[in-house]
Amino acid sequence: MGVELTSELDLPAVLDQILETARDLTGARYAALGVLDDRRRTLESFITSGMDDETVRTIGKRPHGHGLLGLLIDRPESIRLHDVSQHPRSYGFPKGHPPMKSFLGAPVAIRGQIWGNIYLTEKNDGDDFDDEDIDTVRVLARWAAVAVDNARRFGEATRQRIELERAVTALRTTMEIAMAVGAETDLTRTLELMVGRGRDLVGADALLIWLLHDDELRIAATSGDVEVPIDAAIPLGGSTAGLTIDRARSVRIEDAREMLVEPGTFGMSRASPMLIVPLMHRGKGLGVLMAFGEVDAPVGFDADAQRALEAFAVSAATAVAIARSVESNRLTDTLAAAESERRRWARELHDETLQGLASLKLALAMALKAPPEEGRLLVEAAAEHLTIDIAGLRTIIADLRPPTLDELGLEPAIRALVERVAANADLASRVTIELGDVRLPADIETTVYRVAQEALTNIVRHSGATAIALQLTRMDRRGLRLVIDDDGVGLGDQRLVGTVRGEGYGLVGMRERAALASGTLEVSTLPTGGTRVTLVLPPG
Repeated sequence: MGVELTSELDLPAVLDQILETARDLTGARYAALGVLDDRRRTLESFITSGMDDETVRTIGKRPHGHGLLGLLIDRPESIRLHDVSQHPRSYGFPKGHPPMKSFLGAPVAIRGQIWGNIYLTEKNDGDDFDDEDIDTVRVLARWAAVAVDNARRFGEATRQRIELERAVTALRTTMEIAMAVGAETDLTRTLELMVGRGRDLVGADALLIWLLHDDELRIAATSGDVEVPIDAAIPLGGSTAGLTIDRARSVRIEDAREMLVEPGTFGMSRASPMLIVPLMHRGKGLGVLMAFGEVDAPVGFDADAQRALEAFAVSAATAVAIARSVESNRLTDTLAAAESERRRWARELHDETLQGLASLKLALAMALKAPPEEGRLLVEAAAEHLTIDIAGLRTIIADLRPPTLDELGLEPAIRALVERVAANADLASRVTIELGDVRLPADIETTVYRVAQEALTNIVRHSGATAIALQLTRMDRRGLRLVIDDDGVGLGDQRLVGTVRGEGYGLVGMRERAALASGTLEVSTLPTGGTRVTLVLPPG
């Protein structure tokens, strides 16, 4: 008996086994176990054996330790009765309760403190409980105390292990989010990382991230078994999610159908426990985390899960705020880069083309007033000047959109670009291109050309280089690697990187083009002191 009881470590199973053993050993038809509360004044729980489910439902409310059951709480010692209804402390039985006459009760003490009581009624043979039954129950109570203590200790150790694992998971998740924020500033990728980690943290079937836009919450990221329309939105006013932001307080819901907004809006129309945690940054609401538990689960998220997701939400809100700030700065830099480019072309047209045309107009006006021979010389000089201006316009047009790129492809356009820049700036050049015979998509060719064009412009303007080397290699079906080296001053001379948040508009434009093509751009100093620009575009 003792070995069987103490080998079981699941507390509910231990309690059921104690009652079944008590019935088998004493021949009792019914058995119950009352567990005392922390103050040891009333019954915190009441477990029965021998009654079918329908009888239990009919009886309804479980006893709390009044009447005869309270006697064992007041005086924790064994008691045996011939007829329970005749005892002065008996309150009788509720409607639907099966008839009970003979009674035997004994306390269960764990390490010197009363933990609960065993109650037995109605021996199957109709006799009263005897002294042997009392001795049996006392021995059983001692073994039960050991078994319950073991199960409680094991349960507490298991709970502590789960809490420790959850704390470690929360710490690891927070560190991953912090590292991601440092390395990844793209909001979409940051949200994808957060939604997966947050779901793992609380063991949710699904986790959704909603971000605030004006007066509504829009779906931003999902993870798990849930399908949310890409245009799903929840009004900020009149919604449970909106209330969590307004009150800056999490909410646990046992059934998604209790939401103020139709749960089908967020992909959950069946019964499911929910946990909604606001994303708050410096007192401002950014959105909510919405976790779903198992569908039709009898128990929802507990307080530990809520605390874990709330701690996670602090890091998540910071990550969202930083990513949004970076996006805003990136847009500002992009607009500034575009404006800088427009000013550049305006200067080119004003300083070269318009001034040249003004000189040409003046020369032709003088030719009209001069004697024929002198006028002819002025016209010839104007024609020569016009030829130079036409060449200048062609250069500007080529920079804006080289016809060679559209007509012949990337390799001829790049070679022509390097040849023209090297000739104009008196640079030695070396070009290595391995692209194969198949044309690349137009957007990829444009991206590579523009990055090369901007990099060469930076070299001419800022580096003081005497030589450049360009290498363009195709990787896989669509991937490309462009490397441009120079022997100039390198990044140590801050003229290359500019002064606007550490990068000039030229580099901002190159990085933006690379990002739009899902690629990366790196600028580094060579061991020899020059600069290397590397563009990598992934295979499509």
